[in-house]
Amino acid sequence: MDIRFIPKEQAWQLRHEVMWPERELDYVKLADDDAGEHYGLFEGERLISAVSLFIEGDEAQFRKFATLESEQGKGYGSRLLQHVMKEAEQRGARRIFCNARSNKAPFYQKFGLAATGQSFTKGGKDYIIMERFFGPAEAGAVDRNGAEQTND
Repeated sequence: MDIRFIPKEQAWQLRHEVMWPERELDYVKLADDDAGEHYGLFEGERLISAVSLFIEGDEAQFRKFATLESEQGKGYGSRLLQHVMKEAEQRGARRIFCNARSNKAPFYQKFGLAATGQSFTKGGKDYIIMERFFGPAEAGAVDRNGAEQTND
């Protein structure tokens, strides 16, 4: 098993196959794909799972996370998500979030992501925004610079 950067075109193919096979390929492309980093998990040379990471300042978002249907439930997606979350934290992200399909929320909860209370519907599918904070995020916690944080 190997995790490495992949070109956006390779990510598009897997996104299309797994997430929206009934739509045209352009439907899975993101306007800001050029600004993201696309990661793929491979078994040999076979791409099994892909996700795109976007970091802006101290916030990161992972988008279009897809694992081949035949390989779901085998830990591949979990390995890739752990890798991407660790990468975001090491690069200074304090918060990581995603727009999770509602039925996938329990999967993301296993990685410390929690629902924000915000939701929406796109393409007939329901989504909830989930997030995780790296480092202290509770009211009164001390951040990495020693300053007290509040939730105001």
